[in-house]
Amino acid sequence: MTRWTAADIPDQTGRTALITGANSGLGRRSAQALAERGARVLIACRNAEKGRAALAEIARTATTAPELVELDLTDLASIHRAADAVRDRTDGLDVLMNNAGVMATPRRSTSDGFELQIGTNHLGHAALTWLLLPALRPGARVVTVSSLAHRFGGLDVDDLNFTRRRYQPLLAYSQSKLANLLFALELDRAAKRAGRDLISVAAHPGMAMTELTGNSSRLRAMPDAVHDVIGLGTRLVTQPAERGALPQLYAATARGVRGGDYFGPSGIGELRGHPSRARLSKAARDAGTAGRLWAVTAEHTGVAPDWP
Repeated sequence: MTRWTAADIPDQTGRTALITGANSGLGRRSAQALAERGARVLIACRNAEKGRAALAEIARTATTAPELVELDLTDLASIHRAADAVRDRTDGLDVLMNNAGVMATPRRSTSDGFELQIGTNHLGHAALTWLLLPALRPGARVVTVSSLAHRFGGLDVDDLNFTRRRYQPLLAYSQSKLANLLFALELDRAAKRAGRDLISVAAHPGMAMTELTGNSSRLRAMPDAVHDVIGLGTRLVTQPAERGALPQLYAATARGVRGGDYFGPSGIGELRGHPSRARLSKAARDAGTAGRLWAVTAEHTGVAPDWP
């Protein structure tokens, strides 16, 4: 695993992958790598215009033409439509990569009234995953992308939407990334209890050059000069998106991956480097909290796991 790169991805011919947020950053790099190895890749994007531009780029080196699925993770109705479309257009999925996300946004709400970060990063992906359970082939992998930020705050299961607490953008982001990990590990436990041949794993990119930071500053309507400084600083401390995508690609394709695994960069502090097993915080390993989050998520979204 030490020097694993995208060149080590096994042949993906005959396999189908759905990747959320695949129009840019880690998602697009993941889609490109899987498509180049023969996978049929469905890129799920909120912005259809950006999605079509990503399709054209990915198609240049793909062996199988990628396809677009319109998906807005801030809208449960859109999530239901996307899940229906995936089930209608495929005979099953081998990889579901829950990659899309927002980071440290001003206080905003989703179409369904959820705080934007927990709604997009966790609740939307959880609902999508549960709706697609019947479409996951035996041995399929669900890869949920978390972050080093999951270690920097806690999660209040009874106040996911910050209705009682003072809203803090970075705390809300940390909470959503901890929720991603708790969900991934609970999905693994639930699959085992149900006797389902499913591998649920998680990954994080370390410090990777993506559009998350820039999008966050744009949402805050920062001056162009400040936005430029943030962009320069980000480039100085991060690794390229191609490298940042390796842990989630490893989780999705490498041999020997087990349910409940968590992958990140191998370097100091898990900031950069080749894929390796990553460190889970004590909070992420709390099965009791994971079970409560599972139940609250079902209550909030109106979706519950359907094990075929």
